[in-house]
Amino acid sequence: MKPEDEEFTLPEDETPDEGRLVRLNKYLADHGIASRRKCDELIAKGKVTVDGEICTELGTKIDPATQEIDVDGVVLRPERTEPKYYLLHKPRGVVCTNERREARLRAIDLITDPSKGRIYTVGRLDEDSTGLILLTNDGEFANRIAHPRYGVTKTYSVRLRGRIEGESIERVQKGVRLSEGWTAPAFVKVLKRTNEWSLVTCTLNEGKNREVRRIFAAVGHNVLDLRRTHIGTLSDRTLKEGKWRPLLRAEVTELLDQSKSKSGAAGVEDRREDPRVRFFRAQPPQGPGPERR
Repeated sequence: MKPEDEEFTLPEDETPDEGRLVRLNKYLADHGIASRRKCDELIAKGKVTVDGEICTELGTKIDPATQEIDVDGVVLRPERTEPKYYLLHKPRGVVCTNERREARLRAIDLITDPSKGRIYTVGRLDEDSTGLILLTNDGEFANRIAHPRYGVTKTYSVRLRGRIEGESIERVQKGVRLSEGWTAPAFVKVLKRTNEWSLVTCTLNEGKNREVRRIFAAVGHNVLDLRRTHIGTLSDRTLKEGKWRPLLRAEVTELLDQSKSKSGAAGVEDRREDPRVRFFRAQPPQGPGPERR
């Protein structure tokens, strides 16, 4: 089996499905079956199946977009929702999760479009990092952007502690060993360096947990500042920190073209002709943008 044909499971920080998962009892209640408590009783009695299997475990989460839910022989059909695509310049201190954790601000909270519905981030940026992040409700699109197989690159501006030299750069470009294995090759370009710090760009198509920080730490240079500047051909040049905007049709098409050309995989669904996909006209960036620090 070729490496590119192996089954791929998105790492924890690159899981686009997280935002789509809902509790089974909530999904049933939203479809008018009963109250959540009564739905729990139906589940406990074995009246509900998920993908043909009886589910009796309370608290089960399901993905309505990909899983079939049956209640007493009646299949619940997920509502067809209009795909949404947003680009956000994430500020520091904002988290890329749909879970509410204390009072921390989430990336989805910055998207103020009242019609956004249930969206989630495509991959993640850690809380201390800034830069571009995509948000969507389109699972196929999210997978095409996040999955390393499709080769959509992400570029970061990275300020490092200390002066990085050629040997360390070469190690990063060949791949370094982390706890979960070797990283894919990355491209590194030095923009400026002194004896105290170095400014580089780093381009890669993976998204392991805090990968860029861990890669450079592995070669002896801690990251002082990290900003994602590009996702494929999308850049942050016209989007200030804290601002967001909808993607244009041409941008979605271009991202899909990039993923299609890099994957070399036949049979990948082409969403550009999906009649449900509507796009926004160009709009100025939205949302309150915090001042740069």
